[in-house]
Amino acid sequence: MYERPDVVDDTTVLAAVREWWKVDVDAITYLPVGFGGHHWCASWRGEPRLFVTLEGLGFRHDLTSLGATYGAAAALGFAFANANLEPWVVPLVGHALSVTPWLDGVRPAILDVVATTAMLDSLHAVTPPPGLRRWAPLVDSDLADRLTDAVRRPWGAGPFGERARAAIAGRLDEIEGWVAEYHRLADVARSRPWVTTHGQPGIHNQLLTSDGLRLVDWESLMLAPAERDLRTVGVGNDTMVDMFALEWRLDEVNIGATWLQAPHGGTADDRETLENLREELGLPRRA
Repeated sequence: MYERPDVVDDTTVLAAVREWWKVDVDAITYLPVGFGGHHWCASWRGEPRLFVTLEGLGFRHDLTSLGATYGAAAALGFAFANANLEPWVVPLVGHALSVTPWLDGVRPAILDVVATTAMLDSLHAVTPPPGLRRWAPLVDSDLADRLTDAVRRPWGAGPFGERARAAIAGRLDEIEGWVAEYHRLADVARSRPWVTTHGQPGIHNQLLTSDGLRLVDWESLMLAPAERDLRTVGVGNDTMVDMFALEWRLDEVNIGATWLQAPHGGTADDRETLENLREELGLPRRA
């Protein structure tokens, strides 16, 4: 997230990292990266040591399921998987705090299809680790109905609410069709082979280091049809690729609608949410 969390300060995060992970760190720096979680670099005498993440609970995970997922990722044992350190997660101000070893690297400018495919082949071939969650449809079948009801009321709780409402109102027929098709394809998915999947293996979750390509952010690890990952590299069963593309689109629409109906102040994160929503609705990002 671009903006610091309003529920905790840096001093509290640093103290929690010291208490729970027993690592020598003397400073913490907020990192305006990613979306959905808040991140810091914890360092010792100017040298980065840990990548620290604070995540909200209740939408994707509770504390138990998130801890089990990070534990499952660590059990994979792959060199390319930058897994969390124990304890996998700890509670902090109603959120989940976790750490991974710091990686010196850069996000790839373009997707290396060969290297990414090699990582996914290894991941998909592994015996699913204990505690791995099973995929289930992420988008409720009543999403279109709920949005139809929601856009009948003003979205005046923040500066981007009305623009979001107008964008959704103009695409209600399309959303209804997408939801119906998604759930039709989800029924097909239940009969497909399932493997261990990362969920979001694109360049936004990759780091290119001196030791090679690394895959980060394992909170989405799940047992699912392989196309959950393979759509990133443009292969797999077309039906399943289409389903997971629809899942991504509809999930972004749902997130954007929920976020921008609620009170918001017009921050960079709010703007990014609006632009993501418009993009998934097939509209120009800049409203």
